[in-house]
Amino acid sequence: MNVCGFTIVRNAVKYNYPVVESIRSILPIVDRFFVGVGDSDDGTRQLIESIPGDKVEIFDSTWDDNLRKGGVVLAVETNKVMDRIPPGYDWMFYLQADEVVHEQQHDLIRQAMTRYRDAKDVEGLLFQYLHFFGTYDFIGDSRRWYRHEIRIIKQDPAIRSFRDAQGFRKNSRKLKVKPVDAFIYHYGWVKDPRVMAEKMNEFRKLYHPDEWVKKNYIVPELFDYSMIDSAQIFHGTHPEVMQERISEAQWEASVDPRKKKFGLKDRLLYWIEKKTGKRLFEYRNYKLI
Repeated sequence: MNVCGFTIVRNAVKYNYPVVESIRSILPIVDRFFVGVGDSDDGTRQLIESIPGDKVEIFDSTWDDNLRKGGVVLAVETNKVMDRIPPGYDWMFYLQADEVVHEQQHDLIRQAMTRYRDAKDVEGLLFQYLHFFGTYDFIGDSRRWYRHEIRIIKQDPAIRSFRDAQGFRKNSRKLKVKPVDAFIYHYGWVKDPRVMAEKMNEFRKLYHPDEWVKKNYIVPELFDYSMIDSAQIFHGTHPEVMQERISEAQWEASVDPRKKKFGLKDRLLYWIEKKTGKRLFEYRNYKLI
């Protein structure tokens, strides 16, 4: 079974993305890992080059900053990398630059890839998500956080990155997928409040013109983590590749899991989900089979 990993990244040093940890987290279960490095001014390429071993292959790319509607530039860049990957892989494992896989789940993932490798009706594998927020001690648990997404796909030129690269589609239809009992650890909202504010101001430019951002969305110098509507304490363990980064974190975040900031409708839907495990009216960017 041949498996490749792939991702895109830009300005990882400036915005403190755990992209090295992300890549390293699945290197043991892939044969190659392809990285599309966007035009950066902070040593991102050198950071990727520092990853030990010979599995990582870098593609340089210039992002089109005019592609701002809906963050489509992220999908364009993801597709660029997919198009550079040579044929011959059974599976392609996609991780965003702030997503990490726990080593304890490698065997489960291998088993799923082996089981469905020759299943022609299975086009992808669906993962569960943990969205960390503020610090490594809290996860967001409201409806604003998506619970599942496709991260492993068959190598098929008809499968393309969708919208802002959250998931994938084949000929504009949802992929047919099987669930994997494994989690993606999403750390995109865990940063020093100052870095988080800088990242958010820059990230909005992927979706809107500069003038719109200036008028409508300016994050203060320090990002306010207390704005989260609902969070809970994380009681599990983090991936081994994240341990050094976690030990070096020195900031505090004003996250209080006791406080819930919901309107009546969202409070009711939240209560139903916690009681039943079911999320009513959930958007699904995939088709379970």
